[in-house]
Amino acid sequence: MTSENYRTVKGDAGMVMSPTGSSTQGSPLTPSTNELIQAGWAKCWSKRENRPYYFNRFTNQSLWEMPVLGQHDVISDPLGLNAAPASGEGAGDGSLGNGQRKRGPSEEASQGGPNSFKRPKMELPSLRWCQHPPGMPLFCSVYWDLDVQTNAVIKERTTFDYLPPHPEIELQRAQLTTKLRQHYHELCSQREGIEPPRESFNRWLLERKVVDKGVDPLLPSECDPVISPSMFREVMNDIPIRLSRIKYKEEARKLLFKYAEAAKKMIDSRNATPDSRKVVKWNVEDTMNWLRRDHSASKEDYMDRLDHLRKQCGPHVTAVAKDSVEGICSKIYHISTEYVRRIRQAHLNLLKECNITVDGAESPEVQDRLVYCYPVRLSIPSPPQPRVELHFENDIACLRYKGEMVKVNRGHFNKLELLYRYSCIDDPRFEKFLSRVWCLIKRYQVMFGSGVNEGTGLQGALPVPVFEALNKQFGVSFECFASPLNCYFKQFCSAFPDIDGFFGSRGPFLSFSPVSGSFEANPPFCEELMDAMVMHFEELLERSSEPLSFIIFVPEWRDPPTPALTRMEASRFRRHQMTVPAFEHEYRSGSQHICKRSEMYYKAIHGTAVLFLQNDAGFAKWEPTTERIQELLVAYKISGRTLSSPGPSCAVAGDRDFKPGHERSASLDTSGGRDSSSPVDKSAPEMANV
Repeated sequence: MTSENYRTVKGDAGMVMSPTGSSTQGSPLTPSTNELIQAGWAKCWSKRENRPYYFNRFTNQSLWEMPVLGQHDVISDPLGLNAAPASGEGAGDGSLGNGQRKRGPSEEASQGGPNSFKRPKMELPSLRWCQHPPGMPLFCSVYWDLDVQTNAVIKERTTFDYLPPHPEIELQRAQLTTKLRQHYHELCSQREGIEPPRESFNRWLLERKVVDKGVDPLLPSECDPVISPSMFREVMNDIPIRLSRIKYKEEARKLLFKYAEAAKKMIDSRNATPDSRKVVKWNVEDTMNWLRRDHSASKEDYMDRLDHLRKQCGPHVTAVAKDSVEGICSKIYHISTEYVRRIRQAHLNLLKECNITVDGAESPEVQDRLVYCYPVRLSIPSPPQPRVELHFENDIACLRYKGEMVKVNRGHFNKLELLYRYSCIDDPRFEKFLSRVWCLIKRYQVMFGSGVNEGTGLQGALPVPVFEALNKQFGVSFECFASPLNCYFKQFCSAFPDIDGFFGSRGPFLSFSPVSGSFEANPPFCEELMDAMVMHFEELLERSSEPLSFIIFVPEWRDPPTPALTRMEASRFRRHQMTVPAFEHEYRSGSQHICKRSEMYYKAIHGTAVLFLQNDAGFAKWEPTTERIQELLVAYKISGRTLSSPGPSCAVAGDRDFKPGHERSASLDTSGGRDSSSPVDKSAPEMANV
């Protein structure tokens, strides 16, 4: 049906939702209508046919007749809320049809762990979120599969003592984080005369969280060392000037001239040693004479000359700028520490006003046993949530709190609702749903930054066909680095357990210790985080004798190679390796929850290394055979749809994308590799080029 075939209730698009989940319009619905709403159905009107029809916001299915409930069918009842008891053949085994055994009431009652709860029947009030808007296609692409059951097994763990989220605190955190970004911009400009390196603040947040022992989920406050290696490296790489990709000879000549001039100016204005001044001035004068003398040089000649000048002058420029750059890193960290103290105090005061004690919160006892992984549970009860307004603008859900609006497209809003149903146990009537969605989107919005397309590359995801192949061929059912907004499976690890846990997160991956299972890892491209990830992989594989497999997707950076890539290639757990060349594969945008469909995918500007780390049991169960690898490669091929050009944020490689000579080697395959069609050697790891 086209957009003119149906209509909605007048004013429905601008309807305001209260935190209790009740609507400001519409009369109470009958119980039968409530059952339809629980299963995702809404009644719409077709102008063309002049009769009503039913639309399911979970499956995008439309029916002329009233849907039949009472059986667990992924179309008529995607959540299984109205599933009838199984009867006949196969009913006695309690099978759920997804490879899991259904626990009996006695089992649920006897298990007292934080994950052993009896899920109440979800009853949504008479909401009209699901009303199909004019102009929206009835059949939309879905970028997730929440029906895949987990095979990740962990030791039962207790609840966590994170402070529960609240819009008032999240708003304060957002304001202070934005202010911290401004401080960083001012320090770089005033002290070094440069703009902050693109995405460097975002990577600073990621790198700091690897070592941070503080209490805030976003801002660091207890780190050792205080000086961030990531921020120091990226700022220093832009001194004396920022290098950029060069396409034409004249651009290369101009860049060489600017670098030589800036290096001489810096060495003259700083407290440099006589030897440093002599070396820099001599090399700069030699370069200037060469520029005046040779007018027939090619682009490659200019870039080689720039590379030589950087090698000669770089150490001396670094020496005179070292103290200043360290001062920038230290200042930003100490400001962050002060902001964390303010946020924490405001949060504790809010909980105290609600008569919620933090120190006296008790965690239930856990047994020393293995269980399937389950979402993060908080030991501190959530305070009452304020009113968050909801309205729809075409296909966009807009949530407003105190004038601060966050947006998410309708499909991802429905996805968050579904994840919330699966994972949240303290809000059966969805009274806190809107406020938690607001906090979730605001948190990631602040982490991304305010620039155009800023930060979205850090949340890039694999294409849907690749996830499908990983699940089908290698049993992958878990993402090690994801978020409720970009996850494909309903079980994943993410950065913010305090808010993401309500939507299915198992917590940060570096504190997640599975015993068995098959996992996909596509980490944010931060070197320190990737290195910590590989160390964690090896520790888990060393400890477990159960089937354990990790399939890792990292950038093919070879100039120089990253410690993470070097460590994985030398690991005794490496079973297979392949490289997907640059511009021949794609990623799903990190802003998929709000971007246009034409901007959903972008080509990767660097090669991607795919490595399989498995213990012996994992290799026996999910061996990367030639046939399985071939299926993965077929899924990885670009589908032929129109791809948007990589935006500024897509190049998340930082300084690696802008080193002279790196552009020329970006799409080269790894030397010494073998073709992926060769037989798999079971006795030794294999490396292949795609």
